[in-house]
Amino acid sequence: MQGLTLLVAIIGSGLILLTRPRWWLPIFLGVVAFYPCNLTVPLGTIDFTAGRIVTFVMLAKGLMFSNIFRGFKLIWLDKLIIIYFIAQIAAGSATMDMGELLENRAGAICDLMLPYFIVRAVMKKKEDYLFFIKAAMVIAVPIAVLGIFQSITGINPYEPLRQYAAWGARSAEQSAQTRYGLYRATGSFPQPIMFGLYFAMLGPMAVGLYHYIQNKPFFYMGIAAMGVGAFSSLSSGPYFAAALSGLFIAMYHYRKKWKTLVLIAALMCLTVEVISNRHFYEVLDRFSLSGSAVWYRSRLIEVALFEGGMNNHWVVGYGHSDPNWGPRIDGRSFSDVVNHYLVVLCRYGLVGLIPFLTIVGTAMWKLVKVFKKNSRTRDAWMLWCFSGAMFGTLIAMNSVMLFGPPWTIFYIMLALCAQIPSYFAQSVRYVRVYYPQEIPAEIIAFEENKGNVTI
Repeated sequence: MQGLTLLVAIIGSGLILLTRPRWWLPIFLGVVAFYPCNLTVPLGTIDFTAGRIVTFVMLAKGLMFSNIFRGFKLIWLDKLIIIYFIAQIAAGSATMDMGELLENRAGAICDLMLPYFIVRAVMKKKEDYLFFIKAAMVIAVPIAVLGIFQSITGINPYEPLRQYAAWGARSAEQSAQTRYGLYRATGSFPQPIMFGLYFAMLGPMAVGLYHYIQNKPFFYMGIAAMGVGAFSSLSSGPYFAAALSGLFIAMYHYRKKWKTLVLIAALMCLTVEVISNRHFYEVLDRFSLSGSAVWYRSRLIEVALFEGGMNNHWVVGYGHSDPNWGPRIDGRSFSDVVNHYLVVLCRYGLVGLIPFLTIVGTAMWKLVKVFKKNSRTRDAWMLWCFSGAMFGTLIAMNSVMLFGPPWTIFYIMLALCAQIPSYFAQSVRYVRVYYPQEIPAEIIAFEENKGNVTI
């Protein structure tokens, strides 16, 4: 199976070498989405997936044969990403074998940091972003068709490859999980939750293309594919992420009342805490596909944060060792830490969690600032939908641990948070020079009709 992995990597790399930079990320996304991430080619002690090999080819071509890195400057979000990985190594050095730690983090750098910086270098214009999301919609269609086919029939064409997985191999029984009479689709992904999250993360971003696609049937087909793909996973995590993103997007016309809406939500949570014998986040099991799964996630938070789960490990965490929370949660023999923030805290302690939360906060703050400057144009809808995708993903990470393709996509989204402000910088400066106070409505209408970006 290493030969097949290498063949896929060669095809993807060849396409990278033959195409312009704006095609690189769609090609990379296609490789990541269509080929299992746990089928690898071992080189030394590191397992190289097809996606990792394609990443190195993109990087090499960008450095040697292209000028995409010319004039590249590190911004604060870039520095925070680097600091975060350094913090992980610093924390892990106190809890893990250094060789094992560096090998693990080297794989993470290939999957996360390098795609982040490649996106920063390649997607320099708004048109590049729009092209990437349109390509993601095209890629989503066959994957969604496969998902609904597997959900109905239980047949997954990727199933014969499962036995060759380098990690995360699932048994036949696990691969045939059912809910409500349907099979949980996995496709090429390690498990159903990651399959559904792929669509739940990209779908809201695709909704933001409404004003940029004249071929509306294509647009609706792409959005439908995203919805079908998320549905076929039959997983509460993707449903939760999609629902939160959808709710955020639905608030677009009421965005000026965001303070009131946040206050109402906070009061509702506080009310549940005061008058109920359950925490507000436990109420979510009423809306989930599996009440027991939500109960487990609630107990996970309580054990980890409030019942001594992190005692003596707050600073640098447990490393990659099992924190032994399972017996205290529900009697199971292992700890299934299905909360991404707790995963970071458990593995790297506050040394890792604080930089990670700083990255998330900085990324969202960038979106807030750029939206304020562009809230009166058609670009506001695209920005709002992208923010919705980030919002849904970040909240859903309280109930899922990202890995595989969704984890890579999350870093792509972080890179876009860093890059999006530059898409509007030139037009913003232009308008501010001539209209520093109030921008006349006729100017806005004229610029929008031309398709230009204004504030």
